Amino acid sequence: MARVVTLTLNPAIDKSARVDQVVPGKKLRCEPPRREPGGGGINVSRALKRFGADSQALYTAGAPTGDILRQLLDGEGIQHRPIAVGGWTRENLTVFEASTEQQYRFGMPGPDLSEEESERCLAELSDLGSETRYLVASGSLPGGVPADFYGRAVRAAERAKLRFVLDTSGEPLCRGAEAGVYLLKPNLRELAELAGESIESESQQQAVAEELVRTGRSEVVVVSAGAAGVLLVTGEVTERIASPTVPIRSRVGAGDSMVAGIVFGLLQDMGIRDAVRYGVAAGAAAVMTPGSELCRPDDTERLLRAMRQPDPN
Repeated sequence: MARVVTLTLNPAIDKSARVDQVVPGKKLRCEPPRREPGGGGINVSRALKRFGADSQALYTAGAPTGDILRQLLDGEGIQHRPIAVGGWTRENLTVFEASTEQQYRFGMPGPDLSEEESERCLAELSDLGSETRYLVASGSLPGGVPADFYGRAVRAAERAKLRFVLDTSGEPLCRGAEAGVYLLKPNLRELAELAGESIESESQQQAVAEELVRTGRSEVVVVSAGAAGVLLVTGEVTERIASPTVPIRSRVGAGDSMVAGIVFGLLQDMGIRDAVRYGVAAGAAAVMTPGSELCRPDDTERLLRAMRQPDPN
């Protein structure tokens, strides 16, 4: 078993294509599509693979699309362990309009899981190897899975002495945080969900993140603010880390690349500040790639070096 296991209950096949112009009511001739394995945890595993770190992707897979997902993961050399379910694994579509350089993203719903399938997913967490150090749970929960699933997964990780990294939204995020995790990576909207109120200022962002740490809901909080970078809060550190300015080609996969970069940094025994900087560089590198492609290691390292340069002013 790898040192990192990623958990994706609602994976997808991400299909991307390019068309000259999106016009309603007209048959649009697309360029040949690209298909990639997708879903939060799976994308984290794929990005870690690019950095040279092995992980194992634990995910649900069902019907013919589930078979395709397995083949795509095999093709990328990702260690993976599918959990068979009856419903069809979902497919997402991203269309790039060449005339405007705009991107259209269509996210499809995943299959509903039965109670037995949901419990089987949880049971899989009891069979992680002793060398596993991090469990990264990322993405939405499919229908039929109770909102407290991640909270129960946190307790399973605690019994195995794993650090739990959670990147999701809504009630599953709140219930998971209630159980107490190692690291949360909310965006600004998700931070407001955790606070139970709107957040209007940077000082409020900091106060909410510090409260999450103080109350034991997370040891580390990394608030993603898009192009503005991140807010890092731990029991010892409160710091804003600016994101490098890069050309934007696609925002798909930026958050997953950031999580992968942070975890990779931690695997390299970086301190939390340096690990989060690595994650910020990885997230920015993902924005530079087309379609649903993730960060490229060369871009990540180059951006990281630029972030370390002193400001000439």
